[in-house]
Amino acid sequence: MKTGYYHKISNLNFIENKKQNKNIGIEYFKWIVKNSFFKFFNPKIKVDNKKTDLTEIRKEMTIAEISHLIAFIFVTVIALYMSISHNYLFGLTIMIVNILMNLYPSLLQQENKRRIDKIIKRQRKTVANKI
Repeated sequence: MKTGYYHKISNLNFIENKKQNKNIGIEYFKWIVKNSFFKFFNPKIKVDNKKTDLTEIRKEMTIAEISHLIAFIFVTVIALYMSISHNYLFGLTIMIVNILMNLYPSLLQQENKRRIDKIIKRQRKTVANKI
């Protein structure tokens, strides 16, 4: 986190268009996360009130996003190996679960970070206007 490389990866955006996110089903995935047991997995990423430190939440989101991306790459390699060495269907099944459990959460974190960035920018503008 203390390297220049972290700054580059903390601003990843695979899908920048909100319409494309909707087309691949991120809105449905977001609903599932908010309305199921998944919402309890990372309590650090939660806005309790207007005084919540959004930069800290963004940092936690970045850590979660990068962790999911690393897991996605790792499991993709395993799925490819299993497809080639054992059974194509088994590898495909692993890959489908991998997309749902690692890629989609990462894409959702990216969308949420974009939303938080807009709010942070608006807050900084408001503070600058008061001075």
